[in-house]
Amino acid sequence: MSSTVIEVIEKEKKTGDETPVVVGRAVYEHPLVVRLCHWINTVALFVMAGSGLQIFRAFPSFGAKIPQKDLLHWPKAFAIGGWLGGALQWHMTFMWIYMGTGVLYLAYQIFSGNYRQILFTHRDAPGVWPMVRHYFFFGPKPPAREAYNALQKQAYAAVIVLGILSVATGFAVWKPIQFSWLAWMMGGFHYARIWHFAVMWAMLAFVLGHLVMVILHGWNNFVSMLTGWKKDPEY
Repeated sequence: MSSTVIEVIEKEKKTGDETPVVVGRAVYEHPLVVRLCHWINTVALFVMAGSGLQIFRAFPSFGAKIPQKDLLHWPKAFAIGGWLGGALQWHMTFMWIYMGTGVLYLAYQIFSGNYRQILFTHRDAPGVWPMVRHYFFFGPKPPAREAYNALQKQAYAAVIVLGILSVATGFAVWKPIQFSWLAWMMGGFHYARIWHFAVMWAMLAFVLGHLVMVILHGWNNFVSMLTGWKKDPEY
């Protein structure tokens, strides 16, 4: 985690005292590369989910072992692309953006050492349930000791795994002959489609949970992902 901290200082004016007084703190939590990847991938994920659901509308089934007709009636208004060909173009274009920013994000985290602030370890495990209870069951808020709490670390670790799975399953569906070994590992082309679909919904579930966390942590937390600086952190 970045150790850059600044103190917000002002001088007393009412009494005429010119002695500097510390009135707040700000911590540089989110480097520029992390913020860029976050917002670009937010857009990419939205477009890929919407276009993926339009692709699914063309054949809403996963094969003979699962209901063959109209498995899911997904409204066209909530899909992107207009038709199968259009959806494929959107999906394939943003696939490269999604992968590119993902690789950049991982490379930056590893080579800069910034990954330490989101790394989930066995020492974080006992802190997961107290945060779940706070976020979703109105339990007491555990004291903050780091930029990210145990549940946030677990969620971010999980979404990195989901991101890798989304790419792997996507290639198995896109090029089942060229990447036949990938399709084989997933149980075949039809199962690869199921895995790809399931990973998408898992990613969307993460987004929903992430939004809950952002709302509960307040405005300063949201602004920090725009500017990099968090004002008056709790830790």
